[in-house]
Parts: sequence; structure tokens; C-alpha cells
Amino acid sequence: MLNQKTPIEKLIAPVNRFIHLEYTSGIVLLASVVIAIIWANSAYNDLYHHIWDITFSIGVNELILKHSLHIWINDGLMAIFFFVIGLELKREFMNGELSTLRKAILPMSAALGGMILPAVIYYAINIHSGAAHGWGIPMATDIAFALALLSMAGKNIPASVKVFLSALAVADDLGAVLVIAFFYTVQVNFVALAVAGIFLLVLICGNFLGVRNTMFYVIIGIGVWIGFLLSGVHATIAGVLVAFTIPAVTRINETVYSDNLKKLTHQFEKEIPSNSTLTTPSQHETIQHVKTLSLAAETPLQKIEYALHPWVAFFIMPIFALANSGIVIGADFLSSVINPVSIGVAAGLVVGKFIGILLFTCVMVKFGLGSLPQGANWKHMTGVALLGGVGFTMSLFISGLAFSKPEFVDQAKYGILIASILAGLAGSLVLRKIR
Repeated sequence: MLNQKTPIEKLIAPVNRFIHLEYTSGIVLLASVVIAIIWANSAYNDLYHHIWDITFSIGVNELILKHSLHIWINDGLMAIFFFVIGLELKREFMNGELSTLRKAILPMSAALGGMILPAVIYYAINIHSGAAHGWGIPMATDIAFALALLSMAGKNIPASVKVFLSALAVADDLGAVLVIAFFYTVQVNFVALAVAGIFLLVLICGNFLGVRNTMFYVIIGIGVWIGFLLSGVHATIAGVLVAFTIPAVTRINETVYSDNLKKLTHQFEKEIPSNSTLTTPSQHETIQHVKTLSLAAETPLQKIEYALHPWVAFFIMPIFALANSGIVIGADFLSSVINPVSIGVAAGLVVGKFIGILLFTCVMVKFGLGSLPQGANWKHMTGVALLGGVGFTMSLFISGLAFSKPEFVDQAKYGILIASILAGLAGSLVLRKIR
């Protein structure tokens, strides 16, 4: 423990405490949504719409990528978001709630039900509307919002319920990634895709050969992203694929790390203190050995995930929400939401998610293929199933891929906003009443 905090550490301590609360990222995301809606409906609404059309170029000579700020956010920053999702998926598959069939079967089945039913409901409502291609929009659950609402629902929620919702949302994200890859790719440039594949192969070989340098994966990973961006396959898929190439094993086990750390600590303590603000040369050398030892005991996957998580939670997702949530709420708002797209999205998220998650969970438990989380009951599962209807971030993202017509995109946003509010309120109320 540090003996004394510096003035700057004391100043930012409240910020650090706020950031490390479970529900903080959800609050920041909600604030971004509210700001976007207020901004889009204010006297400065023209500025809101024009700012995202500002064009930025990156590259040299003929190799130039030129896109609007909105595209850089949705295809660039969101690739980092999907990269972190990929890291979470790999970690969960290796040593988490999806690592064994017994652990994974219930949340993955619940996630499957929560994807199929909403898609079916949306498609049934929009089959003759010309907007049936948007069936993927209500399939996703927003993990940040859902977990934030669950954390704020009360102290009587078992930790196992939070783990279940997390695993369900991660499995849901995997489904969304597959849907984007297979159903929302319009045209493929196979040359660019082959180039991306070569870069990806380099990453796989690097992992196999034991390369653990983070910059190696960052630089080559950018090559994969550019290849996907030029190929027509959505660039965010590159984030997930690159994530799966990141090494997820330590160079030394816990016992070796602990034993060597004790030896180094003993060496440090034996050294005569310098009685100044500087360490002795021997102490400094010992500290460097501790750093090297700690790096060997840490997986690159967890190191990168830990480093990127705050950036995703407090910068990338809020910026995405700010750029994509600015819906205009006019006097005719209530009449404007009476359309097949808005109704299909809202019904899919609120009704489809609830029925799908709860039904598939019930079937798995009924036939003995899974069991409820420890300490949880069906009231908890009801609340979780309702929170699954908070689709926000991923639903907004898919709506931008599904439709080329701006009016359909706006209608989808109306449905997402209404559904997320209704599902969030309903799920929170059910969970708060549990004693």
C-alpha cells in the first residue's frame, strides 16, 4: 500500500471510485444517449447532423482511406469494441462460464432463444413492408445497460444471476457477430479479403511461435482490419478474429511465480535502504526482475482486455451512442412510431427476448440439461429475461447495416429506444420486488 497519496491522486480518487462501480459504464452510456437526443432536438440540431459528416483521410499516395467521422466511428472505433468482445469470448471459452458444456449450455440456450424469437416476430410483422431485412436488429442484448440495471436492482440478487446474465450477453454477442458476418455483408472483394487472411495467418503463426509482444498484434491486426474494410465484409468482424489470435497462456504457472516473487522480495528487503527518494542499484535491478516475472505470469489476452476495457466503456461506446442516438422527437412522435419497423423492433426486443430467453431456459431445466444458477429462482430468471430486451448498442449498430433508407434507420431507432426503456423498467421492477 502507498504510504501517502499525491495531490493529483487525491484529486482523481472520486473519479476512480466512480469508474470502478459496476453500473458506471451504463450510466455514462445513458448520459450519451440523453445528450444525443437533446442535441438533435435543440436549436443546434444542424450542427449535430453535420459534425458526423466531417471527412477524415488516412494514408499516403494512392493508399488513402477517406470516410466521414460517422463511418470512422462505426467501422473504426467499433472494431475495437468488437475486438474486446472477441477477447471476452475467448476468455469465457477457455476458462469462464462458457468453458464447459455443462456451464455453457443454459446461458447459450437462453441466448439462442433470445435471438430466434425476436427475429421471427420482427420478420412476421415486416414480411410485406419492404424492411424484412432488419430481422437481426432485435436479436441483441446490450451487456453494459443490462448489467448496470441488474446491479442497481438491489442487493438481494445472487452473484450467480449476474454471472448468468453476463454469459448470456457474451453468447448473444457471438450470435450477433455471426449474423453480421453471414447476413449483413453485401458484396465481397475477395482480393482484399485474401490480403486480410494473410495478415490473420501471420498473427496465428505468431501465437504458435510464442510471440507475446502487444505491438506485434496491434500492427498486424490493423492490416487485417484494413483488408476487411476494403473487402466489403464488415470491418468489425476483423476485431473478433484478431482477438482470437491473442495468446491466452502464461509463460510460468502460479506456483513458480509465487516462489520466485518471494525470493525477489527477500532480496529487496535484504538490501540496505538508500534513505532517499532513489532506490539502490541492486533494488532497482530487483524491481526490474519483478516486472519481468509478472509479465511472464500474465497472459497477453487479459493484459490487453484490462487495458482496453475502460476505453471501450467510457469512450468508444459513449461516442457511438452520441453519434447514432440522435433521433428527432417531434409533435408527431407517437404517430411516427406506428410503423412495421418500429413495432417489429419493439415487439421483438420486449416480447420476443422475454419469451425466448425464459422459454429456452425453462425447457433446458425441465429436461435436466441445465440447472438454475445457485441461489436463483424463476423470479430472477423473469427479471433477467426482461433485461435481455435492452438491446441498445448492438441493435443500433445492426440497424445501420440492415437498412440503406434513412427512414427505416430512424424507425428502427424509435423501436430500440422505446423497447429498451420498457424492458429496462420492467426488468428492474421485477428484480427489485424480490426479497
